[in-house]
Amino acid sequence: MEEKKDKNLGRREFLRRLGLGAGSAVAMMALEPFSAIAKPAGRNYFVKDGKEEPVRMTYRIQHGTEKQVSLLGFGMMRLPDDQEQVNAMVDYAIAHGVNYFDTAPMYMGGKSEVLTGNALARHPRDKFFIATKMSNQNSKFWDFEAAKEMYLRSFERLKVDYIDYYLLHSIGGGGVDNLNDRFFKNRLLDFLLEERKAGRIRHLGFSYHGNVSAFDWLLDHQDDYHWDFVQIQMNYLDWRHAAGGRKRDADAEYLYSKCEKTGVQCVIMEPLRGGALARVNDEVQQQLKAVRPDDSAARWAFRWVGSHPNVLTALSGMNRMDHVVENVQTFSPLDPCTEAEYALLEKVADKIAGVPTIPCTTCEYCMPCSFGVNIPGNFAYYNEAVNQKIIPLPDRTAADFAQRKQQFYDGYSKALADPKSWAYSCQDCEVCLSKCPQQIRIPNQLARIVETLRKK
Repeated sequence: MEEKKDKNLGRREFLRRLGLGAGSAVAMMALEPFSAIAKPAGRNYFVKDGKEEPVRMTYRIQHGTEKQVSLLGFGMMRLPDDQEQVNAMVDYAIAHGVNYFDTAPMYMGGKSEVLTGNALARHPRDKFFIATKMSNQNSKFWDFEAAKEMYLRSFERLKVDYIDYYLLHSIGGGGVDNLNDRFFKNRLLDFLLEERKAGRIRHLGFSYHGNVSAFDWLLDHQDDYHWDFVQIQMNYLDWRHAAGGRKRDADAEYLYSKCEKTGVQCVIMEPLRGGALARVNDEVQQQLKAVRPDDSAARWAFRWVGSHPNVLTALSGMNRMDHVVENVQTFSPLDPCTEAEYALLEKVADKIAGVPTIPCTTCEYCMPCSFGVNIPGNFAYYNEAVNQKIIPLPDRTAADFAQRKQQFYDGYSKALADPKSWAYSCQDCEVCLSKCPQQIRIPNQLARIVETLRKK
């Protein structure tokens, strides 16, 4: 595990060592995966402008295997209730390189697994990976036998004798106590671990919604459970604007960084935030069109998600053929975002949601920091800068960018006279996390201050 961490620096450590901004760092990290695994998919082809063009779906390699997973995953939650339509969409997706299909027993009241199973059974088993879930949120499925019955029913509906990706569904609601009721007291997780060992589950993970304590607990015990992947909600708006001031939630930057730091790959849900990022207002549309005139707002959102190297696949809930066609083209191959494009989307997100303050009450429970960081002092000045509207925004072409940057730096230097107490000194040890009654993701917030302080 330590060797892997050294070879794959966490996002915040990467920023710290190189002194680069978020957009620049992620863009650099994206270069190697895309050049290494974006490859033609044999004899498959597009018909584009009346001409046949080879498919070049972008793939990611599942850790510890040689399996190539399509960076575009097919979310099967809202399928049309028509087998022929589903067959046609699945056929097109597979013909154009998509091989990851995600469903669950609760989707469409159970019909999704049936429709998905019927459509995929018409293809060779080595042409697709199927993901489904232990959807035992209802307490009647906390009984082991009831949960096992749900598990076995998925095999029947999907017409398979093994499941490629199996998830503990919707971890987080109710926190660690709920996790204990659903998977530990009944020894259900022990059973699923044995199923993975037997090969009936090839990869085991969980999807996260809600209370971050359960998410943290499972990843903090990675050495015990060896999660193969984690499914999180991530898009350019939720990257820094998901928590909305709520104490127990975490934004996508924290979730992604925690997975990356732990060596666990991410499956992404809601890359369009329920379709909202495909329906941005006219002002945002004009900003995006000015840079890439032929790209839809949805393509921008998918490109942003896919440009992150620890993403195994990004799910799109496609229920129409035109959605399948456009999304396949977006990922064939994916054109990673540039630093300027990251900055533009960060600006768009801040405009939509506003620059957030940090919900610190300066209680000082997090202190002292082992590395000398004045955590509440850093947060107090940052919040003051937000409220005084001197935070330099991502648009470096703004007329007052340099002035606001210098103003922020001068005020920060005055508020925190000892440079050893600055956010730069954070070593991401996470000791402070358990001490904070507001459950602030402290290392993440300090990393944002470091980015704001950068001179370039």
